[in-house]
Amino acid sequence: MDKSLLKQRVINIVDKMAPELIETSLFLHQNPELGGHEYKAAAYLQAAAARRGFSVQANISGYETAFISQKGTAGPKIAFLAEYDALPELGHACGHNLIAAMSWGAAAAFTEVTGEMATAYFIGCPAEETTGAKVSMAADGVFDHLTAALIIHPDDTNYLGGSSYASHPLAVTFQGCPAHVASRSDKGVNALDALVMFYQGLKPLKQTFTEETILAGIITKGGVAPNIVPGEAEAKFTIRALSAHYLENTVLPAVKRLADGIALATNTTVTTRHYEPLYKELLNDATLMHYFAENMTALGEKVVYHSTDYTSGSTDVGNVSHCVPTIHPDISIGLSLEAHTPQFALAAGSEYAQQRLLIGAKAMAMTAIDLL
Repeated sequence: MDKSLLKQRVINIVDKMAPELIETSLFLHQNPELGGHEYKAAAYLQAAAARRGFSVQANISGYETAFISQKGTAGPKIAFLAEYDALPELGHACGHNLIAAMSWGAAAAFTEVTGEMATAYFIGCPAEETTGAKVSMAADGVFDHLTAALIIHPDDTNYLGGSSYASHPLAVTFQGCPAHVASRSDKGVNALDALVMFYQGLKPLKQTFTEETILAGIITKGGVAPNIVPGEAEAKFTIRALSAHYLENTVLPAVKRLADGIALATNTTVTTRHYEPLYKELLNDATLMHYFAENMTALGEKVVYHSTDYTSGSTDVGNVSHCVPTIHPDISIGLSLEAHTPQFALAAGSEYAQQRLLIGAKAMAMTAIDLL
């Protein structure tokens, strides 16, 4: 087996697929759909996979718009992950149209070159911006049997490495007893006072943690009228740490103990619930990063490495990376871009970005060939 020959064939196939891949990206960009409702996108991508001989299984892990497509049964099992949900009002301001097209191009080119030497998976993962389908899919074992999982995200630089924060979105609700603020017979029990005490207590609590931790939140319910003692008060927090283990075993128990103590002291009751998925930290596989960097260099691209302690944002790809060796590098589609902005949405639909997705598809497929 001549890897360099296989890689050159992959490059040629992606180039031949360029019109199809660009059309895919622009179709998604022009038809943005919110998480869990990506019906057009899922149907479009599934049809593309079926046309090239992939088997397609839809409705995965409770998501109508999730799917698993597969071609081959032997050798290394390589998955290329697609995201395709958009943002409210902003459309594809995170560039998921490009992610889907890159992963599809890589999957199609890889399987055409490798044939029976490997198994290619093109996996549709909806709702990354909301409920994070990969969380449920990982819990259901979708990724457990794989050799590797690859996905590339658009950015303003070709980044590689680093991690993401483990995240536990937590709603905290204190229950008291409402009363008129001027009542002489019933002073009530002020739930807002308890919540404010809890909110203020988080800052000194954070100082006790030995690992980097983020405790950020807003008060979402503080009462119904200024002349009524608040009988219920709620806040939503995003609680993050460098690892899911530290987050779930150290940070969350301490936060809940603080809430319970304040409830006891104020004669209120308190309940907590996670209102969004629990994201684990991203583990970028060192071997895959090495291969990917070599292949980007071969394509004439410069890669900027994040330091090992660099952490930013949270993603459900982190949950995948705890099941199977994974990489989640970034590819530049323009300069000085910030995701989730109108400027990023424009960039994701630009002619330049459509050419960049071809580089991403080639680099992923070439990296998968290294795993043979």
